[in-house]
Amino acid sequence: MASNGSSSGLIVSFGEMLIDFVPTVSGVSLAEAPGFVKAPGGAPANVAIAVTRLGGKSAFVGKLGDDEFGHMLAGILKQYGVKAEGINFDEGARTALAFVTLRADGEREFMFYRNPSADMLLKPEELNLELIRSAKVFHYGSISLIVEPCRSAHLKAMQVARDAGALLSYDPNLRLPLWPSAEDAREQIMSIWEKADLIKISDVELEFLAGSDKIDDASAMSLWHPNLKLLLVTLGEKGCRYYTKNFCGHVEAYHVNAVDTTGAGDSFVGALLCKIVDDHSLIEDESRLREALKFANACGAITTTKKGAIPALPTADEVLSLMKGSK
Repeated sequence: MASNGSSSGLIVSFGEMLIDFVPTVSGVSLAEAPGFVKAPGGAPANVAIAVTRLGGKSAFVGKLGDDEFGHMLAGILKQYGVKAEGINFDEGARTALAFVTLRADGEREFMFYRNPSADMLLKPEELNLELIRSAKVFHYGSISLIVEPCRSAHLKAMQVARDAGALLSYDPNLRLPLWPSAEDAREQIMSIWEKADLIKISDVELEFLAGSDKIDDASAMSLWHPNLKLLLVTLGEKGCRYYTKNFCGHVEAYHVNAVDTTGAGDSFVGALLCKIVDDHSLIEDESRLREALKFANACGAITTTKKGAIPALPTADEVLSLMKGSK
């Protein structure tokens, strides 16, 4: 595959897209924030845009409110070249909103407005099956599993993509405030665990899902399943660990001046999927996988250097220049 991240296979990203309201000042609580700036977000949508920014092909499947914010989000996807034939609009429900506080260390806290929001109301019969069947990679999270009818739509989309031969990519993207309880979150996230070919979790998600206070190989391998091709654990500024049937290892991070971690994980996933989409065998070749993970780490790192997720997603040239500069 071309090393610039260009790809021909389609990556379809399924789930939620919403608007984050981010305080104009970092390191304050929501109550103390003097004002907010609206920023498009939602992990699956971020991944879709991360892919097109790198020269890949992506589509987004989900539901937005038939309101100004919903049409604004659909417009942003189109502006970035993401295929939009999988988007539905709901006339009765609003586009989801999240108020996000940026702590002084760049980490985030969330307050969500979804009762119910349009993304939760996507029905199985509204899915664009033709689009989903054309995916070489089908990527999703777990927020779409929380309530019906979206849960059924998610399960159907996954099955249709798998039957059509797509690689299934899962990033649970744990957001505990959205779940009825921590137990429910763990149970539902794990309910589709064994369907995925590729799973990416953060160090915090590893602790939560493995029920362990250690971020080590034993905890990670407790989450392995026989159909899995690649398990990734992202470690923030410590890089990432990778596990396959035949080998495992660690790839160092690129060190940058992090301002806002929003979207870094999504950028990492989008970059890796770009590398894998036209060559699934890359997963079985450790040296090529390590190169792809270095590229993904560089993508994630650049994303933390600017505020907001989507405006911070890099192009392939920006990634390659960081990689060259760090040698």
